[in-house]
Amino acid sequence: MNSSPQAATYAPGLTSPDLAPVAPAERSWGTGNYAALWVSMSLCIPTYMLASSLIEGGMNWWQALLTIFLGNSIVLVPMLLNGRAGAQYGIPFPVFARASFGVRGANVPALLRAIIACGWFGIQTWIGGYALYQMAVLWVPGLATLPAVFPASWGLATGPALLFFLFWLLNMCVVHRGVESIRKLLVFKAFFLPVAALALLWWAIAAGNGLGPILAQPSKFTSSAQFWAFFFPSLTGMVGFWATLSLNIPDFTRYATSQRAQQVGQAIGLPASMTLFSFVGVVVTSATFVIYGKTIWDPVVLAARFESRLLVSGAMLAVALSTLATNIAANIVSPANDFANFSPTRISFKTGGYLTGVLGVLIFPWKLIADPSGYIFTWLVGYSGLLGPIGGIMIVDYYVLRRQQLSVPDLYQYTGRYAYRHGVNWAAMLALAVGIAPNIPGFLTAIGVLEKGTVWPALVAVYNYAWFVGFLVSGGVYWLLMRGQTAGLPVETAASASVRASTISSIVR
Repeated sequence: MNSSPQAATYAPGLTSPDLAPVAPAERSWGTGNYAALWVSMSLCIPTYMLASSLIEGGMNWWQALLTIFLGNSIVLVPMLLNGRAGAQYGIPFPVFARASFGVRGANVPALLRAIIACGWFGIQTWIGGYALYQMAVLWVPGLATLPAVFPASWGLATGPALLFFLFWLLNMCVVHRGVESIRKLLVFKAFFLPVAALALLWWAIAAGNGLGPILAQPSKFTSSAQFWAFFFPSLTGMVGFWATLSLNIPDFTRYATSQRAQQVGQAIGLPASMTLFSFVGVVVTSATFVIYGKTIWDPVVLAARFESRLLVSGAMLAVALSTLATNIAANIVSPANDFANFSPTRISFKTGGYLTGVLGVLIFPWKLIADPSGYIFTWLVGYSGLLGPIGGIMIVDYYVLRRQQLSVPDLYQYTGRYAYRHGVNWAAMLALAVGIAPNIPGFLTAIGVLEKGTVWPALVAVYNYAWFVGFLVSGGVYWLLMRGQTAGLPVETAASASVRASTISSIVR
């Protein structure tokens, strides 16, 4: 640790190698890297399930694709806005949140984001574990008839649970060895999943007697009112799918060689890759109705219907490996940083990864994706009501109030301009609470805690727009509470920011 007077200005409790700003000389991600990042993260089983859940819910193929494209185009906007701060100052999401929430208060949005990432970690781990179960039960049929060991209310059979926990342990081993150990799996995924997706698409077209009968499947909605009642919460769910990354995208853009690199790369990579891979899910799910007489929205369940044990085993093993790569890249890195922000001197990346793993099990991920309705209306829409308000506050603070100017040293000090009252900006906390509140009645109704007849219908309807309502309400309230308070504050020049980034990086290393 550097003992110079300069080093003493940075509080150890706010600084660590994982949280320090990336110096300009260390930023190496170009346009292609960001496009590849989104292609890699979009090509995953939950994306397929996202599209197929819309078909199962009643949409036809073009309605589902349009909903997905619109949702990803909308979420791209806050993605680019928040990503700009990461590229400009080289700071991760938890540090960026200190400007609006305070150096201590930033733990609230960081932990909310981390808990949601734990849910995604659990979902991905369940998918990978269930794929291994589908493979194992072909060779060891007794796995399907193991006696129940979990309470019936858990909805967890013993065989799938066993493979789920084995796959969970594999994820934890990767965390223990470090993220670098996943590189080869990411390369494998980049080559395998596109090939596997095309093979599945070819099978669906061949078995379904061509695209004509598949795409001719009509919408199940009998009226426009039914369609719109499903469309708006579905659109919110599509936005919610990447609402997590729209907040912590600075964790990635901090490595950008330029603003243009991250902006163009993301604009190219996100909407296109999500829509194209979703097309596979739409076609295959529509084909299952033609082939089997019912829609099968889970690709793991679908693949288990294939006749060849070797084919099913190879497919399930590949799904598990690619899911492992996605899980570490998308659902470990960010929450590990968020947990580290809570106590940088005590929580390392590995410790944060272990916390993510434990919480990912406690969230009961097998229940979150048990059916398409729960996946969209309970999980995606539900957590979007938490993340939308955070995004609204951060964007209003950075663009409207501070005009994209931050003091990097003060982000790492308990007594700087982002200290507010005891390290917490209570205006942001109040705005966050006000933005979340309108969505609570609808969420409680969606999960069955409240009966529909006992809640004012307008409040139930508000939940269908959870992310949008939270974003606008919290952003507006925060602006009303904070306007004038940031005027006249000195700002740091770009040249000074570069020097500061290099200094902090050398200090924490």
